[in-house]
Amino acid sequence: MSAPTSAVKPELQRYADLDKRLLAAARGITILPTVAWSASLENRMIAAYAKGQFALPEVTYKRPDLSAARAELAAIEADAGGRDPADIDPLGEYLRRTAESWRIAAEMLEAVGTAGVTAPSIVLYGRPNDTLPGSRRSNLDAARYFVELSDELGADLLSDGVHTDISSEALRDELSRTLDDFFGAGTIRVEVDPELTAKAAAGATRIRLRGETHFTEYDHHQLLAHEAFVHSLTALNGRRQPLLTSLARTSPRVTATQEGLAVFAELMSGAIDITRLKRISLRILAIDMALNGADFVEVYRYFSDCGQSPADSFHSAQRVFRGVPLTGGSAFAKDNVYLAGLLTVHTFFRWALKERRMDLLRCLFAGKLALHDVVALQPYFESGAILPPHWLPPWMQHVHGLAGKLAFSVFVNGIHMNRVQGDELSLSV
Repeated sequence: MSAPTSAVKPELQRYADLDKRLLAAARGITILPTVAWSASLENRMIAAYAKGQFALPEVTYKRPDLSAARAELAAIEADAGGRDPADIDPLGEYLRRTAESWRIAAEMLEAVGTAGVTAPSIVLYGRPNDTLPGSRRSNLDAARYFVELSDELGADLLSDGVHTDISSEALRDELSRTLDDFFGAGTIRVEVDPELTAKAAAGATRIRLRGETHFTEYDHHQLLAHEAFVHSLTALNGRRQPLLTSLARTSPRVTATQEGLAVFAELMSGAIDITRLKRISLRILAIDMALNGADFVEVYRYFSDCGQSPADSFHSAQRVFRGVPLTGGSAFAKDNVYLAGLLTVHTFFRWALKERRMDLLRCLFAGKLALHDVVALQPYFESGAILPPHWLPPWMQHVHGLAGKLAFSVFVNGIHMNRVQGDELSLSV
């Protein structure tokens, strides 16, 4: 879909030109494809691991030469303005931050296959022991909490729907019908990809499902809420932007917000379960293990001991070791963002309600934005230079219902559970 016709004001043309340069420079920087493992290697190793035949996989990568892209991105950083945000316009700051994140990603990919991937991936995606906003606790603390809670609840929360097997082909057909109804026929196509490592991946006009995989009803609803109604939706809205066309592409610096928003969408849609929270939490604990010296086999066994199947354990370990040596001490930190992003986005939604700024929440879907951008770029939303979102997820279209959920969570957050006694509750009701 092409962007709606809207002339860029002359005083903003410099930023539009820088934005075009930015997109052109970042075009060849493809993070996940560069660090991906082949499906044939995975299938072979999964079969061996299922038999107890453990050996470190032999993974080879094609290391890209991104020197020209790095040089151009550094030039865009300089042209956008200085490093002090007070010295530059919010548009210049957005462009500088975005160019910088793509430059760091390029440096990371040029080190693929070595321990040199670890440090830039932590710069982009954070470290497990980073402190959460508004809290003294870390992402690692949150991960441990959700794993422990899931283990304590155990099978009590299992539902019949969790065990429903849906083939990737059947899910493709179901998703296609839903998306045609919501976005218009043919706007987003759903495909089965036998080479895909993740269960699903979304772009603006295509959602891919991993082949030869069975999905549950929870998976179905999660994919709609996460992939379609956040990742694809924000990309499509970004494509409609006349000024910042880069809002159609997820830059490394917005990954935490985008993934956090997508998991938050699962929460608001009732599409997340405790097993899902445990799964994303285990990945954070595994990143911490790898950084502290655990090798691939040790991390695989950790996932297996936590109840995952051989295939899921292998895929989970593979996500931690994408692009880095498998011998321990290194990690690809991207999976750190899911839980930290969820908690930060949840806090942002509650803050926006407290400040009576529901408009900020709608702006979050106008493209691939970080939370910082939504606030900093408000003058350009107000002037119309940045367009409001054309599409909003179904749960965001019912503002009163969303406000009710958030208002309740804002208030009950002030109740300290460690002060609550069970007998007190039973006597007061």
